[in-house]
Amino acid sequence: MPFLTEPEPPRGAALPVAPGVRRVVAPNPGVMTYHGTNTYLVGTPEGLVVLDPGPDDAAHVRAVLDAAGAPVARILLSHTHRDHLGAVAALRAATGAPVAAFATSAAAGFTPDVPLHDGDRIAGLTALHTPGHASDHLCFAGPDGILFSADHVMSWSSTVVSPPDGDMAAYFASLRRLLERDDLLFLPGHGPPLPEPRALVAELLHHRQAREAAIAAALGPSPVAPAAIVAGIYSQVHPTLLRAAERNVIAHLQKLAQEGRAVHEGEGWRAA
Repeated sequence: MPFLTEPEPPRGAALPVAPGVRRVVAPNPGVMTYHGTNTYLVGTPEGLVVLDPGPDDAAHVRAVLDAAGAPVARILLSHTHRDHLGAVAALRAATGAPVAAFATSAAAGFTPDVPLHDGDRIAGLTALHTPGHASDHLCFAGPDGILFSADHVMSWSSTVVSPPDGDMAAYFASLRRLLERDDLLFLPGHGPPLPEPRALVAELLHHRQAREAAIAAALGPSPVAPAAIVAGIYSQVHPTLLRAAERNVIAHLQKLAQEGRAVHEGEGWRAA
């Protein structure tokens, strides 16, 4: 797939990525986060918005506050995975800004100040409920062709769909939803900006469909463990990513079961 790369960005700096939008990359690099979580500073009709505060890291929160240059009017959250949610409490305490996120939170103990539903407008952006990677995942679309795609579509890698909160059927549907749009630029939760994004979205959907076909073909009359399926179809995956690959396989198997094409039996899965 035509994934993008970029040099490691300077830490603690606000980097312009689009008109009125700057990015502060959190210092949480890793195999699942690339160089780190992207925290966006967005100029909107309602004032400065911080989108995805990032991990619970005091230095990152300070960098965001120093870069703001104006009072923070709102905090937007794409989803409640800890590398996006972790800094919310500290940033809200420092700014007094209300936090807007999907109305039904997937994180115990977190309730947004401003609950959002699909299609709601906030600070000049439209919330799009795009479950799959997370049940409470939102993308935010601007009027200028920019879509903050968070972890639903990233420029540097495909997305992990990990049950029980991750749902592969929902992920397929959410990808198809973005294919129906004509956004010009995606600003993802990790990695560089993604211009002309529809080509990659189509590739991601095709890739998932091919994986699903391979998983379905690996099923027979006797149950087979997800780890065995991973070993058969993910031969090129780095060992550190095998756990993520297994979570994706389980999500595909659950989707196949919903469609009456697979059966969970004991510790394994078989063809229906």
